[in-house]
Amino acid sequence: MESESLLKEEAEPPGSVTKLIGPEDNSSPALLNNAFHSASVVLVGSGNRASHFKSSRSRIFRKKFYPQTTYTEWNDWRWQLRNRIRDFDALAAMFDLSEDERNALLRSPGQAMPLSITPYYASLLHGDNASEALRRTVIPVIDEYIHTEGESDDPLGEDHDSPITGIVHRYPDRVLFLVTDFCSTNCRYCTRSRIVGGHQDLFSNGQWEKGIDYIAANPDIRDVLISGGDPLTMADDKLEWLLYRLSGIPHVEIIRIGTKVPAVLPQRITPELTRMLKRYHPLFISIHATHPDELTPEMAQACTRLADAGIPLGSQTVLLSGINDDVETMKQLFCGLLKIRVRPYYLYQCDPISGSSHFRTPVTRGLDIIQGLRGHTSGYAVPSYVIDAPGGGGKVPLLPEYVIGRDGDDLLLKNYEGHIYRYPDCLGQNREIH
Repeated sequence: MESESLLKEEAEPPGSVTKLIGPEDNSSPALLNNAFHSASVVLVGSGNRASHFKSSRSRIFRKKFYPQTTYTEWNDWRWQLRNRIRDFDALAAMFDLSEDERNALLRSPGQAMPLSITPYYASLLHGDNASEALRRTVIPVIDEYIHTEGESDDPLGEDHDSPITGIVHRYPDRVLFLVTDFCSTNCRYCTRSRIVGGHQDLFSNGQWEKGIDYIAANPDIRDVLISGGDPLTMADDKLEWLLYRLSGIPHVEIIRIGTKVPAVLPQRITPELTRMLKRYHPLFISIHATHPDELTPEMAQACTRLADAGIPLGSQTVLLSGINDDVETMKQLFCGLLKIRVRPYYLYQCDPISGSSHFRTPVTRGLDIIQGLRGHTSGYAVPSYVIDAPGGGGKVPLLPEYVIGRDGDDLLLKNYEGHIYRYPDCLGQNREIH
């Protein structure tokens, strides 16, 4: 069978060790789409040599669509970037496109955010199911061209809060520093689709200098979030230049990086990168995670390397209709993230960017999910549910109704099972010495 031959990895280099981690695959999947859930995990390398986790799904995909590409090339993040899927023909050769997808892809390229998918991330998508979760997040559909009331290209008012290009200064003690307009994989619901894909030429070295000068001139700024685009798509030396300059500002206490690289380009998290990053503590990384299908051996290794470098990892997840908007999917995602040492941090209500109505859910859906998680799984696995208030209002936390009222001095509380409890909320009143 074709799938059996695809599962056979080419011989490893002399001196290497191939070791099976976890349960062995005893049966070859008949179809590429079935390989994901029965993937074996293999660790390649020994001694001081870099090791790589790999899943059957990405291995099958590579042999099917990139037969001349070696395992070493596939695991080179620069190869992944050079070979991004960026046009209709490349996508159509790999996926059975629906009419909706075809119509969207054949429209004028300048009318929407460009298509961009790493080969690795493409290997996680189902080839013949247009409604599959991850596929819907990266392959455009015609709904992107439907604009509804309240939508905007800049719904969060970031441009309004930009004293200089690339800096968003909304909160008193922290700034968002946009340093690139490039992502390896473009999410169709991206709140910065107006920037991503080269729509604006904002990110020259001169502009970085101006951003650093602005931060240095404002002593109230203690926290800098580096974002874009995706900062981890930059070369090590450029990223280190930024970290070095920012860490040299006396009042900057912490630096954060926002990225989706561990999920869409895990090959980028090299030992060299992590050795460099650990020189700039306290450094935090927020990882954009969408669905349990992203929790592959490759992503696990990327997060393990970052965590082993002493970098606290948090996740940020956008609530998306028909993709992750149910309790079970979110529970699998958040518990799975904890297993690879990523603390679920924010669950975002989808921002009302132009053409996003097919992604957005009612706010009640998010509240139901939080209620379905709280008390039913580890507290560490329950993120804060927030709306980033349109127009620049900042993050507003949302909670189910756990406080239901008062009865005299008692606060009435509803727990995760729906039971009512009293809390004596009368400290300082009617106290007696016994």
